[in-house]
Amino acid sequence: MKAKKAKESRIINTAQVLSCDLNNYNTLFGGVLMKKLDDAATLSARRHSRVKECVTASTDSIDFLCPIHQTDSVCVESFVTYTGKTSMEIFCKVIAEDMINGERRIAATAFLTFVALDENKQPVEVPSIIPETEEEEFLYKTGKERAEIRKLRRQKSKELAAYISLEKPWDI
Repeated sequence: MKAKKAKESRIINTAQVLSCDLNNYNTLFGGVLMKKLDDAATLSARRHSRVKECVTASTDSIDFLCPIHQTDSVCVESFVTYTGKTSMEIFCKVIAEDMINGERRIAATAFLTFVALDENKQPVEVPSIIPETEEEEFLYKTGKERAEIRKLRRQKSKELAAYISLEKPWDI
Protein backbone atom coordinates (compact mmCIF):
# COMPACT_ATOMS: atom_id res chain seq x y z
CA MET A 1 0.00 0.00 0.00
CA LYS A 2 1.39 3.38 -1.04
CA ALA A 3 2.14 5.88 1.74
CA LYS A 4 0.36 9.25 1.65
CA LYS A 5 1.47 12.74 2.57
CA ALA A 6 -0.05 14.12 5.76
CA LYS A 7 -1.35 17.15 3.87
CA GLU A 8 -3.55 14.90 1.74
CA SER A 9 -5.76 14.29 4.79
CA ARG A 10 -5.90 17.91 5.94
CA ILE A 11 -9.35 19.31 6.69
CA ILE A 12 -9.87 22.99 7.54
CA ASN A 13 -13.26 24.13 8.77
CA THR A 14 -13.91 27.69 9.92
CA ALA A 15 -17.17 28.90 11.43
CA GLN A 16 -18.52 31.81 13.39
CA VAL A 17 -19.47 31.36 17.02
CA LEU A 18 -23.22 31.73 17.43
CA SER A 19 -25.08 32.77 20.58
CA CYS A 20 -26.69 29.30 20.75
CA ASP A 21 -23.15 27.78 20.99
CA LEU A 22 -22.32 29.69 24.19
CA ASN A 23 -22.37 28.50 27.79
CA ASN A 24 -23.32 30.62 30.82
CA TYR A 25 -19.81 32.20 30.76
CA ASN A 26 -20.46 33.45 27.20
CA THR A 27 -17.75 31.19 25.80
CA LEU A 28 -18.07 28.30 23.37
CA PHE A 29 -19.54 25.14 24.94
CA GLY A 30 -16.87 22.45 25.21
CA GLY A 31 -19.30 19.89 23.78
CA VAL A 32 -19.91 22.03 20.68
CA LEU A 33 -16.16 22.15 20.08
CA MET A 34 -15.86 18.39 20.71
CA LYS A 35 -18.40 17.73 17.95
CA LYS A 36 -16.50 20.02 15.56
CA LEU A 37 -13.28 18.10 16.35
CA ASP A 38 -14.88 14.70 15.79
CA ASP A 39 -16.48 15.86 12.52
CA ALA A 40 -13.18 17.20 11.12
CA ALA A 41 -11.17 14.20 12.32
CA THR A 42 -13.66 11.80 10.73
CA LEU A 43 -13.21 13.51 7.38
CA SER A 44 -9.41 13.41 7.72
CA ALA A 45 -9.56 9.68 8.48
CA ARG A 46 -11.86 8.99 5.53
CA ARG A 47 -9.79 11.17 3.20
CA HIS A 48 -6.64 9.27 4.20
CA SER A 49 -8.09 5.75 4.09
CA ARG A 50 -10.57 6.34 1.24
CA VAL A 51 -13.18 4.07 2.80
CA LYS A 52 -16.89 4.67 3.30
CA GLU A 53 -16.75 4.40 7.07
CA CYS A 54 -14.26 5.26 9.80
CA VAL A 55 -15.13 4.99 13.48
CA THR A 56 -13.74 6.87 16.45
CA ALA A 57 -11.68 4.45 18.54
CA SER A 58 -10.53 6.96 21.13
CA THR A 59 -10.03 10.57 22.03
CA ASP A 60 -6.77 10.91 23.95
CA SER A 61 -7.58 14.31 25.34
CA ILE A 62 -8.90 17.65 24.37
CA ASP A 63 -6.82 20.39 25.89
CA PHE A 64 -8.76 23.65 26.12
CA LEU A 65 -6.03 26.29 26.16
CA CYS A 66 -8.07 29.49 26.07
CA PRO A 67 -11.75 30.45 25.85
CA ILE A 68 -13.48 31.07 22.53
CA HIS A 69 -15.84 34.04 22.53
CA GLN A 70 -18.80 35.04 20.36
CA THR A 71 -16.63 37.71 18.70
CA ASP A 72 -14.28 34.94 17.50
CA SER A 73 -14.29 32.67 14.51
CA VAL A 74 -13.28 29.09 15.29
CA CYS A 75 -11.08 27.20 12.84
CA VAL A 76 -10.59 23.45 13.29
CA GLU A 77 -7.70 21.97 11.34
CA SER A 78 -7.15 18.21 11.33
CA PHE A 79 -4.84 15.75 9.60
CA VAL A 80 -3.49 12.22 10.00
CA THR A 81 -0.19 12.24 11.89
CA TYR A 82 0.54 8.57 12.55
CA THR A 83 -0.87 5.20 11.50
CA GLY A 84 -0.92 1.65 12.72
CA LYS A 85 -2.09 -1.24 10.57
CA THR A 86 -5.79 -0.27 10.62
CA SER A 87 -5.79 2.79 12.87
CA MET A 88 -5.06 6.44 12.24
CA GLU A 89 -4.09 9.10 14.74
CA ILE A 90 -5.58 12.46 13.82
CA PHE A 91 -4.28 15.70 15.30
CA CYS A 92 -6.72 18.59 15.62
CA LYS A 93 -5.81 22.16 16.38
CA VAL A 94 -8.32 24.87 17.06
CA ILE A 95 -7.48 28.43 16.14
CA ALA A 96 -9.69 31.19 17.51
CA GLU A 97 -9.55 34.50 15.70
CA ASP A 98 -10.96 37.68 17.14
CA MET A 99 -12.96 39.05 14.24
CA ILE A 100 -12.61 42.63 15.50
CA ASN A 101 -8.82 42.94 15.85
CA GLY A 102 -7.59 39.87 13.91
CA GLU A 103 -5.70 38.33 16.87
CA ARG A 104 -5.26 34.57 16.36
CA ARG A 105 -4.52 32.07 19.13
CA ILE A 106 -4.36 28.31 19.61
CA ALA A 107 -7.54 27.66 21.61
CA ALA A 108 -7.36 23.85 21.86
CA THR A 109 -5.55 20.74 20.68
CA ALA A 110 -6.64 17.13 20.52
CA PHE A 111 -5.60 13.69 19.32
CA LEU A 112 -8.26 11.25 18.13
CA THR A 113 -7.84 7.72 16.84
CA PHE A 114 -9.97 6.25 14.07
CA VAL A 115 -10.24 2.81 12.53
CA ALA A 116 -11.10 2.33 8.84
CA LEU A 117 -13.82 -0.23 8.14
CA ASP A 118 -14.73 -2.20 5.03
CA GLU A 119 -18.27 -2.84 3.79
CA ASN A 120 -18.57 -5.71 6.32
CA LYS A 121 -17.64 -3.38 9.20
CA GLN A 122 -14.23 -5.08 9.57
CA PRO A 123 -11.00 -3.11 10.06
CA VAL A 124 -8.96 -2.58 6.91
CA GLU A 125 -5.33 -1.68 6.40
CA VAL A 126 -4.53 2.02 5.97
CA PRO A 127 -1.64 3.76 4.18
CA SER A 128 1.32 4.99 6.22
CA ILE A 129 2.14 8.71 6.51
CA ILE A 130 4.79 10.86 4.86
CA PRO A 131 5.36 13.98 6.97
CA GLU A 132 6.71 17.06 5.19
CA THR A 133 6.52 20.15 7.41
CA GLU A 134 8.29 20.68 10.73
CA GLU A 135 4.91 20.38 12.51
CA GLU A 136 4.07 17.11 10.69
CA GLU A 137 7.57 15.70 11.37
CA PHE A 138 7.29 16.42 15.10
CA LEU A 139 3.84 14.86 15.37
CA TYR A 140 4.92 11.81 13.34
CA LYS A 141 8.08 11.22 15.40
CA THR A 142 6.13 11.39 18.67
CA GLY A 143 3.22 9.30 17.35
CA LYS A 144 4.58 5.88 18.29
CA GLU A 145 4.90 6.90 21.94
CA ARG A 146 1.31 8.18 21.98
CA ALA A 147 0.13 4.92 20.37
CA GLU A 148 1.86 2.89 23.12
CA ILE A 149 0.31 5.08 25.83
CA ARG A 150 -3.09 4.65 24.14
CA LYS A 151 -2.69 0.86 24.13
CA LEU A 152 -1.81 0.85 27.85
CA ARG A 153 -4.71 3.17 28.66
CA ARG A 154 -7.11 0.89 26.77
CA GLN A 155 -5.83 -2.12 28.73
CA LYS A 156 -6.33 -0.25 32.01
CA SER A 157 -9.85 0.76 30.94
CA LYS A 158 -10.71 -2.90 30.28
CA GLU A 159 -9.37 -3.83 33.72
CA LEU A 160 -11.49 -1.10 35.28
CA ALA A 161 -14.57 -2.25 33.36
CA ALA A 162 -14.30 -5.66 35.05
CA TYR A 163 -15.01 -3.95 38.41
CA ILE A 164 -17.81 -1.66 37.32
CA SER A 165 -21.29 -2.63 38.44
CA LEU A 166 -24.10 -3.07 35.93
CA GLU A 167 -26.74 -3.01 38.63
CA LYS A 168 -29.29 -0.24 38.62
CA PRO A 169 -28.74 2.18 41.51
CA TRP A 170 -32.14 1.39 43.01
CA ASP A 171 -31.28 -2.36 43.09
CA ILE A 172 -28.33 -1.85 45.40
